[in-house]
Amino acid sequence: MSRISQTFTRLATSGRKALIPYFTAGDPDPALTVPLMHAAVAGGADILELGVPFSDPMADGPVIQRAIERALAKGVGLPQVLDMVSEFRQTDRNTPVVLMGYANPIEAMGAENFVRAARTAEVDGLIVVDYPPEECAVLADLLRENSLDLIFLIAPTSTDERIGQIASLATGYVYYVSLRGVTGAANLDLAEVESRLRKIRSCTALPIGVGFGIRDGATARAIAQVADAVIIGSRVIQEIEASPGNEAPKVKALLGEIRTAMDSRQVTSP
Repeated sequence: MSRISQTFTRLATSGRKALIPYFTAGDPDPALTVPLMHAAVAGGADILELGVPFSDPMADGPVIQRAIERALAKGVGLPQVLDMVSEFRQTDRNTPVVLMGYANPIEAMGAENFVRAARTAEVDGLIVVDYPPEECAVLADLLRENSLDLIFLIAPTSTDERIGQIASLATGYVYYVSLRGVTGAANLDLAEVESRLRKIRSCTALPIGVGFGIRDGATARAIAQVADAVIIGSRVIQEIEASPGNEAPKVKALLGEIRTAMDSRQVTSP
């Protein structure tokens, strides 16, 4: 059983839901990424999504785009991100780490070389925003052979057929994008989220995480009532932007508040 599966099993046993923060590797400085990872865990994160900087992000809103630009300006790419995960693993052997990014850096490295390096670094999973299921069978096989999870995004506009395709390949968990648009958008419709999650659950037994549009404890608590995980990214990046020189403590405090809100009353899977 993978670290990701173990984490969801442990949380389900205690009636809790996963908190999954996202932040961009290398932002605001490469030396701060591993301390930020540890701060997130100390604040209550159960799984970490670590963004791989890429010059042409398609699903990321302005907040995360700024973070990517800052990281690229510092020379951070996929090889450096893998080194950061290796460093994190020197003192944290338990928290799952998922890399989130785009196909180009993987293809530039070569799928086999990437998977080999990711396994050596003890990465646990991968989200490739621009790899649709019909185009990533080879990568999916390589990841499965090396015990890494492949996590897909499901959009509000995904058809039943598309959800079925994703369910046939996905492992670890699936990521439901709760909004039409880019990261950091507003106007989260909780009723629509709950309705879509029922549809997704009819196609897969994997845990479902919900992201995009979650900005505070109240929203996170509401999402935790219907999902298996709460994913928060742009709000974390904003905290980093607003706290030069004090990034790690501020991220820890923010996630601690969200974790407390999520745990403030018993939640159960639908």
